[in-house]
Amino acid sequence: MLRIAQTENGKVRGIEAADPRITAFKGIPFAAPPVGENRWRAPQPAKNWEGVRDCFRFAPISMQDTPGVGTDIYCREWHVDPEIAMGEDCLYLNVWTPAKSADEKLPVYVWFFGGGLQWGYPAEMEFDGERLARRGIVVVSVNYRLNVFGFMAHPELTKNQPDGPANFGSLDQQAGLRWVKRNIAAFGGDPEEVTIGGQSAGGGSVMSQLCCRANEGLFKRAIIMSGMIKSPYMPGGIGTPNTLANAEKLGEEFVKSMGCSSIDEARKVDAKTVLQKYNEFVSNHPRFFTVQDNVFSTGEPYQQILKGDCVNAVIMAGNTGDEFPSFIRADSEEDYREKVKNIFGGKAERLLEQPEAKYRLDGFCAKTAGIEHTCKALFAEINKQGRRGYYYRFEPDIPGWDDPGTFHSVDLWFWFETLAKCWRPFVGRHYDLARQMSDYLCNFVKTGDPNGVDLSGFTLPDWKPFCDETPVEMRFTADGAKPETEKKTEFAEILREKIIKG
Repeated sequence: MLRIAQTENGKVRGIEAADPRITAFKGIPFAAPPVGENRWRAPQPAKNWEGVRDCFRFAPISMQDTPGVGTDIYCREWHVDPEIAMGEDCLYLNVWTPAKSADEKLPVYVWFFGGGLQWGYPAEMEFDGERLARRGIVVVSVNYRLNVFGFMAHPELTKNQPDGPANFGSLDQQAGLRWVKRNIAAFGGDPEEVTIGGQSAGGGSVMSQLCCRANEGLFKRAIIMSGMIKSPYMPGGIGTPNTLANAEKLGEEFVKSMGCSSIDEARKVDAKTVLQKYNEFVSNHPRFFTVQDNVFSTGEPYQQILKGDCVNAVIMAGNTGDEFPSFIRADSEEDYREKVKNIFGGKAERLLEQPEAKYRLDGFCAKTAGIEHTCKALFAEINKQGRRGYYYRFEPDIPGWDDPGTFHSVDLWFWFETLAKCWRPFVGRHYDLARQMSDYLCNFVKTGDPNGVDLSGFTLPDWKPFCDETPVEMRFTADGAKPETEKKTEFAEILREKIIKG
């Protein structure tokens, strides 16, 4: 097995996974520690080392709130370890490879975790890459800076480092991709056959990376899980970049709130204090997210992908059945009609005629899956330009005393086929579905087409690209994968037209 690999900075030694045919390399440096003068700077080159570096354990996670101390559903699912190592020195990645030698040229899947760009880490137990690697791909998970460390902007930064004034977490992801391009062949991977993927803010990160033209040649395919988080009833959406001017003003206020008069002063404050001050700051200010700095980020990613102003990549995207419902909140039918007019203008009366738009006495009117309409609207449009998009919806039963439904992120157990690590009493049908989903994902990573055979050698149910002519959606159900042709409605047509126009 390939247990030692030669990287550009030195040799690394991996460890056998639970399946000894897979080697896991954990905690490989891909950039210099972003501390001291490197705080709030684009990632700098990693230093070389002598001898063989043991890469047996995950590196410290990025600075964030301590995991596992709450009572929310994610603290029950995977944020379970308050003792996990954390630090500002966090720019490391992990590789799972089934290769026996460095010349195998296996397809590569690069993963970006989610967490609102505020929390999350590659060491989350659902992200174990072993099961995917068993299907003949190399899996890479990249850590990146979060919250104030990853997404603060400030006039001094813009002036003094114009090539990388903001979006340091995004630049970390990009640096990880560039490391893969230069080094993954040493792990049996093919640098010309790379797919990027992510979920939630990780999916939004995939969209951001798609729209950075400097990434041309770094990947061919993209998987966006629960990342197109938009509503047909309001402009923008999660993932829409802040303007540089607004972000700079927010950064100025934050630095002053720390009692600092300059970035140099702020760089000398210890990381725990910076995080504490940030948590105090966001109690009455917005959190820090992606910024349109016109260097890495040049626009709203969804609109850029619609127009083809992006890396040319085949896309797979979808959502869970219960996440991010969209609705119009109204106190009365008159209030509802007025709000519809304000949102849809000349299309308001036509919308109100649709049965799905009937006024609801609970006030949550025209309730629908905004993220689903967003994915489908995008794929129908890009198909007209000769680009392919595969849409899925995840909607099986999810067991557990909390009766959670298909909540945001629960599908991660299935995509990575790591159900055995979860506390939920999953049974055979869940494991069967997870196997199918992982098969589809790995087929996509290999060829840009999810179709093919499963691990048992049987042909998977046919999954066609979503387009106006064949609006096929892949439903992941309790009874397995079921492709269905969507029944078009005027209600959906109006909503998707609104999403496309922004």
